[in-house]
Amino acid sequence: MTNLLLREGAIPRGYMRMHRRWQLIFLLFITAAFAVPAVAQQPAAPQPASPAAPPKPKPKPKPKPKPAAAAEKPAPAPAKPPAAAGAQPKLLGQYADWGAYTASPGGKKICFAIAKPASEETKPPNRPRNPIYMFISTRPDDKVTNEVSIIIGYPFKPGFDASAQIGSTTFSLYTQQDGAWIKNATEEAQMVDAMKTGDTLIVKGESAKGTQTTDTYNMKGVSQALDRVAQECK
Repeated sequence: MTNLLLREGAIPRGYMRMHRRWQLIFLLFITAAFAVPAVAQQPAAPQPASPAAPPKPKPKPKPKPKPAAAAEKPAPAPAKPPAAAGAQPKLLGQYADWGAYTASPGGKKICFAIAKPASEETKPPNRPRNPIYMFISTRPDDKVTNEVSIIIGYPFKPGFDASAQIGSTTFSLYTQQDGAWIKNATEEAQMVDAMKTGDTLIVKGESAKGTQTTDTYNMKGVSQALDRVAQECK
């Protein structure tokens, strides 16, 4: 739909605002969904020791109560469904660096292929970043197929256009907050085709603090992951 409107030169501003709003919501969903397991693996922070209390007099020993009969034990609490049922992504298959997933946030089914960069570089070096992902999403309810998105791991420099290079071809990416999407939607299908046949994709960006980044993604497995996505979200 987006490509058709662009070709006809008739994209309403309201449509683009809604489109970008959904893209940001989707980015937030992906970030939260994939960050939860990582957070869960972190050890709990030790609690500070409380000041020692004065010793209390020992109470008189009480007779031990008889063990309650099995029938008197309270029944276990019923399992509660997660707050956002169906939103947690389900792995459909892993293909080299690329995983194919499906989820239903808000009751709308989505499918996507996702990968982390094989290597990342910052200038100045060793600058901290949040998790970095590239994903290609299909949303049947919105008539969107193979939309390329990137979570860069930091807030982009305002007004900065990032870039994605595959072989000798470079695609401009418009940026907002920590997300990036292809600037010319008519080139999106070309970019996905290049990803399927290319070896690596290099994303370059710049943070609001002036840090320059270069992330390299392996394209091995992306074609198979997208085939699996297409089977799940027709």
